[in-house]
Amino acid sequence: MTATAIAVCLTVATTAGPQTSPAGPFPLYKAPRLADGHPNLNGLWQAFVTANIDLEDHEAQSGPHPELLGAYGGWPAGQSIVEGGEIPYQKSALAKRKQNLDNRMKVDVSDDKKWHDLGDPEFKCYLPGVPRATYMPFPFQIVQGSSPYILIAYEFTSATRTIRMNWKGDAPTDSWMGWSRGRWEGDTLVVDVTGQREETWFDRAGNYHSDALHVVERYTPVSPYHLMYEATIEDPKVFTRPWKISFPLYRRMEKDVQPLEFKCVPWTEELLFGRFRKTP
Repeated sequence: MTATAIAVCLTVATTAGPQTSPAGPFPLYKAPRLADGHPNLNGLWQAFVTANIDLEDHEAQSGPHPELLGAYGGWPAGQSIVEGGEIPYQKSALAKRKQNLDNRMKVDVSDDKKWHDLGDPEFKCYLPGVPRATYMPFPFQIVQGSSPYILIAYEFTSATRTIRMNWKGDAPTDSWMGWSRGRWEGDTLVVDVTGQREETWFDRAGNYHSDALHVVERYTPVSPYHLMYEATIEDPKVFTRPWKISFPLYRRMEKDVQPLEFKCVPWTEELLFGRFRKTP
């Protein structure tokens, strides 16, 4: 293959509209293997999409308190990562999405039963859930070895999750990061995620799910520096059909690069609990 042909193969379209999987344009690639014969996915990876703001197409916006932050607080425009461009909501579920959007920067923890009714969980520094943790603007590390487990460590809130390979057991209880069971399909790591708490959101735009959420992720190495990420999302209580998101993950290549800390809990204490402080 000529240099020109390779350059054309590696070009990803930047035109407006929904993004499509860039896995096809990549030349054929066989990833390095570990001792067990499976692809080596170890590394620090990061998404460079703006889906954490909104999974669908969105314009640039001011973000919170532009009168104080100016351009510092601005949120960039972005293209949809949803296959087909739009999330297939049931009509009855759209009002809840709008309510979430309208109240995404509000909190009220005075009532245990209504604790999570207001505010984006990211705004309150809660664990982001799956797939949102993958496309937040922070890197994450995949740790893979000879054990029957794969660890993913996220920079945001120092979240972690364990992928149990070829595991049959169901989630013992719902949790913020869910219950992940993995298997290999050729070079693709497939992760079945259940048992997620219904309070997590998909983005800042208020896109949400119920306690019936089921996510199937696919991590496919397509070059020494890229994984293709896909997630199929199913929730019969909220959506009319299963739907898919896809985008590339990029290997961080800086010298001595490592995951750092973003422990945001102390920054949200005043937001959440300041009103309950007793004044001497």
